[in-house]
Amino acid sequence: MRLVRQLSLYMALALGANAAFAADLSTVEALREGDMQKLVFHSEAKPASDAAFELADDAGQAHLSDYEGKYVLVNFWATWCPPCRKEMPMLSALQDEFGGDNFEVLTLATGRNNPAGIKKFFDEIGVTNLPRHQDPKGAVARDMAVLGLPITVILDPEGNEIARLRGEADWNSDSARAVIGALVAGS
Repeated sequence: MRLVRQLSLYMALALGANAAFAADLSTVEALREGDMQKLVFHSEAKPASDAAFELADDAGQAHLSDYEGKYVLVNFWATWCPPCRKEMPMLSALQDEFGGDNFEVLTLATGRNNPAGIKKFFDEIGVTNLPRHQDPKGAVARDMAVLGLPITVILDPEGNEIARLRGEADWNSDSARAVIGALVAGS
């Protein structure tokens, strides 16, 4: 019953029932159930890394600050990580559902992951809508205290980390979609 009420709130927000809504993190936190209970919202936003990472297909470098202006779900992963393989299609579905001006899923292959292996990984799991960016020396991961994989952080539109989830999660759950939907609706 609680989830039904929460999903009703999400739908009202997503449909623009309250355009002036500013993402109230306590409201968003209340939407966490199941795996999403591992998503820890910080009491204060934390600065994100300013280290550069490699864009896919040798397209140069970027920084997390390049994504300011929207909520960004940053997933640190590796080709050798079984939970990452399980999670990636769910993250792709989140991008399909919510991706746009207010939200983006950003994937960063951390450590030694060769570009051909990353492309093969994405091809094998049928993911075509997520970036194949790399953090080959782990500079971004190190700055963000990423210990173990997968780690997922959520950045607010100002580019600060507001939440973190350690380990794998069901990003296709109603709870995950409600959390992301509430953030996007409030931006």
